[in-house]
Amino acid sequence: MSDPDIKKGLAGVVVDTTAISKVNPDTNSLLYRGYPVQELAATQPFEAVAYLLWNGELPTAEQLAALRATERRYRALADNVKAVIDLTPREAHPMDEVRSAVSLLGSDDLTGAGSVLDASGSPEENLDRSVRLFAALPAIVAYGQRRRHGLDIVPPRDDLDYSANFLWMTFGEEPDPVVVDAFNRSMILYAEHSFNASTFAARVITSTLSDLYSAVVGAIGALKGPLHGGANEAVLHIFDEIGTADQVVPWLDEALASKRKIMGFGHRVYKHGDSRVPTMKAALDTLVEHYDRPDVAELYATLEREFVARKGIYPNLDYPSGPTYNLIGFDTLTFTPLFVASRVTGWTAHIMEQAAANALIRPLSAYVGVDERHVPTP
Repeated sequence: MSDPDIKKGLAGVVVDTTAISKVNPDTNSLLYRGYPVQELAATQPFEAVAYLLWNGELPTAEQLAALRATERRYRALADNVKAVIDLTPREAHPMDEVRSAVSLLGSDDLTGAGSVLDASGSPEENLDRSVRLFAALPAIVAYGQRRRHGLDIVPPRDDLDYSANFLWMTFGEEPDPVVVDAFNRSMILYAEHSFNASTFAARVITSTLSDLYSAVVGAIGALKGPLHGGANEAVLHIFDEIGTADQVVPWLDEALASKRKIMGFGHRVYKHGDSRVPTMKAALDTLVEHYDRPDVAELYATLEREFVARKGIYPNLDYPSGPTYNLIGFDTLTFTPLFVASRVTGWTAHIMEQAAANALIRPLSAYVGVDERHVPTP
């Protein structure tokens, strides 16, 4: 028997079909339901993109108004969810707060479901659960950051859209429109990216007929890793290490000599540059001007130029999003929870797609351990 063809990391393996997103190789554009994501980020509120991912089409004015009305009903942080966050050690990563909070939301919602099969949910139930999570996560993430600074919770406002309210609950100030726009664009750009590690984890869990909340909790666990969602945090740590643009060359010399992995560059799907980067970089540029921080732009440009010249590897979305979130005022530890608040739209779209045409995901493995043996008799 010939040795099996092992695809480490499932690289190049096509495991299923999806109608949610793809990268168009001809234009190098990430498409959500056929729409280039850069067009969506330039023209749509995040709520409309969430609707698109869940339903397949952009909403009419009436449909968008209905989604916004529902989302605003579920914005407030429930007392028991706040209590769970408060019980999380402050030294823990805030992704632990988010994971526990989502698990509790699921426990509350699924109480009385009756059985595991009942908990897996109808399409209508899972769409409602998706909207509830979408609405609840900003309060969870915002309170997590405020708690680390010893600040009280800020209640939501129903006169602000999703992105403006998210910033309001985090900082307790009504944000400038240029900041809202940059943040809204980032949320759209992070919302979906086909069968990435966290999305695939969610689909695997869903394939067992587990519930939507369990699938999202599993996805959160996958996103926490530095090779996936945690990469945007790593970019800011790199910026902090370097300090100023004139220190890029000696820092990079040492980093490459020690074979250090430089986060924020390279992508398994994009070989000629992440299609989302220009849109996010444009948003970063507006904030550099808004906050009068040319030093950030200089450090960004210098590291990009030097790294691309030496390695031929281009930035991914995490590279411009890290300094963007930092300029807005988010803690570095909050970056990956922000990713959760965005990607929950894509995750739940995939969960519903998996459930609609389900087959248990159960790959094979090639055993390389010792041959059969037996316990010695005394």
